[in-house]
Amino acid sequence: MPPVRKRLRTYDAQKTRAAVLAQFGHVRTAVSALTAEQLDGESGLGEWSVRELVAHLGMVLDSLNQRLAEAPPVAKALPLLDWPFATAGRAGNIDADVRRLAAVHPGPAALDSLLAGIDERARTLLPAALPGRLVGTRVGPMVLGDFLVTRCVELVVHSDDLSRATGLDVTLDRQALAACTRLLADALAVKAPGASTEVRVPPYAVVQCVEGPRHTRGTPPNVVETDPRTWLRLATGRATWDEERRAARISASGERADLSGLLPLMG
Repeated sequence: MPPVRKRLRTYDAQKTRAAVLAQFGHVRTAVSALTAEQLDGESGLGEWSVRELVAHLGMVLDSLNQRLAEAPPVAKALPLLDWPFATAGRAGNIDADVRRLAAVHPGPAALDSLLAGIDERARTLLPAALPGRLVGTRVGPMVLGDFLVTRCVELVVHSDDLSRATGLDVTLDRQALAACTRLLADALAVKAPGASTEVRVPPYAVVQCVEGPRHTRGTPPNVVETDPRTWLRLATGRATWDEERRAARISASGERADLSGLLPLMG
């Protein structure tokens, strides 16, 4: 569990719901352009093929559908800021489910049909669901509004994976990217509490973190700045601090501006 409870950022449930559906729509558009050969290609995520990556993207939204079709659990909700740290160790179960789903949807037409059904079901179930209701998840019960934020993270991160694996320019919905960026930035502030370093991911997030002298006015002595796509890759282990520094996609100044020991935040 994270060592310190950070002040919880609020997310507009209606906007987050729209962002989830919009990002899934962008996924469907990209997948419809894939050939059988591209689906057989490497995803860059362990042994998964692109086909298995696409199946996982379907599961990200379908997990929401499945939870909404169940009765709400009766238990204490997992706080949203605990979610990034609670996902470790779940990869084995997810991998098995992904491989089974991909195996029964081998071709482009079958995957397109799979995603269309998931999308239609979500658009039917979500409007009637209250954002404050609890839903069960792999890591424990969560408030629906919070779980929608986690779906933004998963969809954005894996949409970027799909772009890198196939060369397609998979659109990242602005609201979904904002939610993803902010949650991962807040997770850093939880992991490394303090106020000596300011991390900026414009235009979506600014957080203070890392123990040390606290600045009170003016430019802080330790500043890190990067773009949202680089940030989500760093935070999820898709890229390393050193390689992104060498590529000039990170600006870092100050003796406490090296975040390499704190990343990634989740896999």
